[in-house]
Amino acid sequence: MFISVYAVLLYFFLTDRYHTYQELFLVTIQVIILTILIPISIFYFLMTLGRANSFMLSEISQRKIPLAANAILLYILITESIRIELIPELYYFFFGALVSTILAFLFTFINLKASIHMIGISSLTVFAIGFSLHTQTNHIYLVAFCLLLTGIVATSRLSMKAHNTKELIVGFLSGILPQIGLLYFWL
Repeated sequence: MFISVYAVLLYFFLTDRYHTYQELFLVTIQVIILTILIPISIFYFLMTLGRANSFMLSEISQRKIPLAANAILLYILITESIRIELIPELYYFFFGALVSTILAFLFTFINLKASIHMIGISSLTVFAIGFSLHTQTNHIYLVAFCLLLTGIVATSRLSMKAHNTKELIVGFLSGILPQIGLLYFWL
């Protein structure tokens, strides 16, 4: 859930482009509202309706509405806030997140629960690698840290018995492939 905010902060603190504090603030607030606050509100609304029983959404059928809502919110974010002509790097990151969300949504129809945690951390890892290549600066510690976090997230999901190996691999690939495919457009 916070991966989108981490990507925005990573971009603004490591970019060599000049951005005003107002732009940094507005983009960050818009991302927080559309990717954290509204999804939490939707989740609690679903809980009151009995359509979700826990924050982990362990049942596949319970994931459809939150994933569809998240896809709509990401679409609004990339069409109204983070447009390609303003911040292309973040635009492509969020476009990849939209594709990953749609993939996770489609997997629910074939009774497959892709790990959303793995989608998020693998997307951020590819973004960090791509950003390092894009700016031609050495962010090896950031990339190594993201790779370490990817392993930690996968291990924790297995140890909590929240997912099996297949679901983790599907989540990892759903996060990494759209981001790698979109690197061509912003590198």
